[in-house]
Amino acid sequence: MDSELDSIRAFLAEQDPFEGLPGDVLDELATQFSEVRAKVGAELITAGKKNRYLYVVRSGAVEVLSQDESLLAQFGEGDVFGQRSLLSGGIAISTVRVIEAGSLLRLDGERFHSLCDEYPGFRYFFGPIGARRLRGAVQIMEHEGAQNLGLLTTSLGDFITRPPICIASDATIRAAAQMMKQQNVSSLMVLEDGWLKGILTDRDLRNRVLASGLPYEGAVGSVMTSEPLALGPSSYAHEALLAMARSGISHLPVVDDGKVVGMVTVTDLVQRQAASATYLIHEIDRRSTVDGLVEVSHELPKLLGSLVAANASAHSVGHLVTSLGEAITTRLLSLGEEQHGSPPIAYAWLAAGSQARREQTAYSDQDNCLLLSDDYDPKRHGKYFEKLTRFVCEGLDACGYIFCPGEIMAMTSRWRQPLATWKRYFSEWIDQPDPGALVNATVFFDIRCLHGEKALFDELQAFYLEKATANRIFVAFLAANALHFQPPLGFFRNFVLVKGGEQGKRLDLKHRGVVPIIDLARVYALSRGIAAVNSRDRLEAAAESGALSSTGAADLRDALEFIGAVRLRHQARQIREGIKPDNFMAPGDLSHFERNHLKDAFAVVSTMQSAMGQRYQSGQFG
Repeated sequence: MDSELDSIRAFLAEQDPFEGLPGDVLDELATQFSEVRAKVGAELITAGKKNRYLYVVRSGAVEVLSQDESLLAQFGEGDVFGQRSLLSGGIAISTVRVIEAGSLLRLDGERFHSLCDEYPGFRYFFGPIGARRLRGAVQIMEHEGAQNLGLLTTSLGDFITRPPICIASDATIRAAAQMMKQQNVSSLMVLEDGWLKGILTDRDLRNRVLASGLPYEGAVGSVMTSEPLALGPSSYAHEALLAMARSGISHLPVVDDGKVVGMVTVTDLVQRQAASATYLIHEIDRRSTVDGLVEVSHELPKLLGSLVAANASAHSVGHLVTSLGEAITTRLLSLGEEQHGSPPIAYAWLAAGSQARREQTAYSDQDNCLLLSDDYDPKRHGKYFEKLTRFVCEGLDACGYIFCPGEIMAMTSRWRQPLATWKRYFSEWIDQPDPGALVNATVFFDIRCLHGEKALFDELQAFYLEKATANRIFVAFLAANALHFQPPLGFFRNFVLVKGGEQGKRLDLKHRGVVPIIDLARVYALSRGIAAVNSRDRLEAAAESGALSSTGAADLRDALEFIGAVRLRHQARQIREGIKPDNFMAPGDLSHFERNHLKDAFAVVSTMQSAMGQRYQSGQFG
């Protein structure tokens, strides 16, 4: 192969969908493409006439015109055109004209059709652009991720390898001990009429029977742990280990629709989840100092890199990375209570922002607040909670969750308040939705209880959901605010880049990428009083409630997933290169596949924002 053919092959190998073809096919195509030198004004395809070729722009630019000469699109280096007429009988419905002199590669239509017949992935690329093409890309990514992730997203049901070992609550303690020995297990599930009533572990036998000198003929029900924590078979392993770490237990019943299906232990999970998020959560629970937690937190970038390398979905990565932050936070709270004493009144530690939504990525800053019982007395209790929250927030900062630039942290007195004050905050934001109130709403309508008295949070959430849903004016203002960040897509499907500054000429994948979708999901959820906080969960619940069409929800979910995946790959690459990860990506760092599908994702978001804008103007929220 001569140098020019080598050059053509190398160019094609970098362009989607040719990059997915086998090497020998690329060798052959390099000889089958002919090069066309195009001058400005040259008409390559004419509306109403037959087109026989597929074109790839190697250099220069072309414009696509409708039959009335209206501009439809512009294409540059790496873009492909001509396929629409080839796939619909050969007659072109638009004209393609050169607007910047350059070089184009041209492939005979018959060879194009044979490639489509032989390689489904190649033909798929030339399907309808927009939401349908984006959905196909996301499905491929999720399938690959599910295959590669293995145990990182294994459900508890997959850990069940034997029937549940159970005993009746009126059986004797001696009978229970004999059963544990015979079955070689360290725990039994205790049933009444087939329903789980408790759990009996070897620890219970030591602490409640042997140490107390109880007779072995007593009933199991008198020494069991009643109402044990249990999860369903569809729960993930990392969720189970986090729950066990929080509760200080090592055995977890798995229950499906009220019926016991099995038991998992910390050992089961850790042995099968080594070097994963689950293993790190286990390590976090074992650390007894802030320095120890800092040491474990240094593994987070490595974990994120391994997840991205395994093609984990952005949704899964968000949950797993957030689980680590959640585990570190709850461990810091436990250490803080050990250091400063038991809390004098009930409280709930609330995560806000991306942690609440379970959408954290690398090096997220911290957003949190404290909800106190109305028994709170600043003079009697203020110093304790000031010390506790400072200990936790400073510990999080040491672990890489830097202080919030806007000081939305529990150690800030304004965000450390009793229930009545929090209700007043939400009432003011909802009743008087000025710009400042809307900024607070975008943060504090995304909160979740991580530790403490969950009933306090449940009461607060019920209060603000009911109030927000009933206030149509507030929801309309929130909807208008959700249109503030527009996707970075120009009129001709060109990327709109950040202007000036350190991040000039880059794509903002956070504020112009995922944030518009997060904002849309929040509005749809609040308009129907939906309690879900995760953006994907909100979209699905909004579709179920009728606030959003099922198609619209699926399109936004796919856009969120694809933009999030590109953002994570960018951050993982920066981590590998020793660069502090950010959300700004140069278009030149995008593959052709990413470039095309990002445009599809941004187009979906623009369409859904337009729909919300029309709905907002017509007053249909509420």
